[in-house]
Amino acid sequence: MFRILTLILALLMGAGAVAQPLRIEITDGVIEPMPFAAPRFIAQDTGAMELSGDIVSVLSMDLMRTGLFRALDERAHIGKISSLNAPVEYADWKAINAQVLITGAVATGSGDELTVSFRIHDVFAGQEYGKGLQFKGKTSDWRRMAHKVADEVYSRITGESGYFDSRVVFVAESGSKGQRRKRLAIMDYDGEQLEYLDDGAHLVLAPRIAPDGQSVLFTSYETGFPRIYQMDLRNKRRKLLQNAVGTTSFAPRFSPDGTQIVYSQEQGGNTDVFVMSLRSGQARRLTSAPSIETAPSFSPDGTQIVFESDRSGSQQLYVMNVNGEGIKRISFGDGRYGTPVWSPRGDMIAFTKQSRGRFHIGVMRTDGSEERLLTASFLDEGPTWSPNGRVIMFTRETQGVGGVSNLYSVDVSGRNLQRVATPSGGSDPTWSPLRR
Repeated sequence: MFRILTLILALLMGAGAVAQPLRIEITDGVIEPMPFAAPRFIAQDTGAMELSGDIVSVLSMDLMRTGLFRALDERAHIGKISSLNAPVEYADWKAINAQVLITGAVATGSGDELTVSFRIHDVFAGQEYGKGLQFKGKTSDWRRMAHKVADEVYSRITGESGYFDSRVVFVAESGSKGQRRKRLAIMDYDGEQLEYLDDGAHLVLAPRIAPDGQSVLFTSYETGFPRIYQMDLRNKRRKLLQNAVGTTSFAPRFSPDGTQIVYSQEQGGNTDVFVMSLRSGQARRLTSAPSIETAPSFSPDGTQIVFESDRSGSQQLYVMNVNGEGIKRISFGDGRYGTPVWSPRGDMIAFTKQSRGRFHIGVMRTDGSEERLLTASFLDEGPTWSPNGRVIMFTRETQGVGGVSNLYSVDVSGRNLQRVATPSGGSDPTWSPLRR
């Protein structure tokens, strides 16, 4: 088998768009990044002077990481923004070929208050994309506010929801391969704000974040055997969820409503898929074939489960109804398939594939059609979807003695492969929904 700021959003000047905006049409082909200008936001008081530049830097990096946008060097800016409400001289920005202009203002208040106001402009049409917006929160959460601005820009221009104001739980790895230390950790999607969730005293695998982003499931070898635990991310308290004598349990995932988990359990040499209520603790067995069934994942509507099984003689992907009925195989290409996970959009399933000595991250339609391999390397595995279903994060291990695992991401079209910044090695990422 493969290894397994409360913020207030308010309209500044009404709602709705004045005109049909320019759009990026996201396709599977090569996309020319859209040039944008994001001059330093106006600091409305001395406390906001440094933050105004930091916020612009983060939102610009968010947009550029998508591969869909290109920031124009601030030294090339002709136009100057002296007031958020003053008319924009669009000709100045058109002259440097900016298609999008992002203007803003930052203000700090008593205590830890921070307000970020911004507008998004279509330079060539000479008008705004909709109306200006304002986020209010704490100065300590300025990075979140920057991510939320970037989400709004991304959403207005692509027509899709953003994914920047999200977090990733993963297994942080350090040390040599034979003595590697693995700790649960959480960070912003871009690798910032990292926090360790345990001390690394016991081997942990495959964290899976809850639909509300408040807790995480993981497998731990604390007892000497794999057991499923749930941790509250707000206070780091954890509890054992499944502890049947003589069994091992692993590969858990939440149901879309967060009231159940689906997981694998080994009994008497046979491994099957089970579903358990988090309220009652009652479990039901969903499969019973004399084979290994594992890595289950719910569809976003909660009606189906995809899993991997070797019931056909090799490791393949199957889909079944949530009651365990109607099992059908969906993978038929060369090689072995594992670690399937349903897209939050419900239209695709991501997976790991091993074929001809190489590992791949791929996607297919939920019926198995239109299979596409997005990556290829010595070892790529364990995909997880961004909240909007546009990007996949996964683990990549380098080849050779003492090979190191790191987190990478790739667009669902196979473009824009890049390493995710972490202080040390990492594996088993799980992407949270957008934060509330």
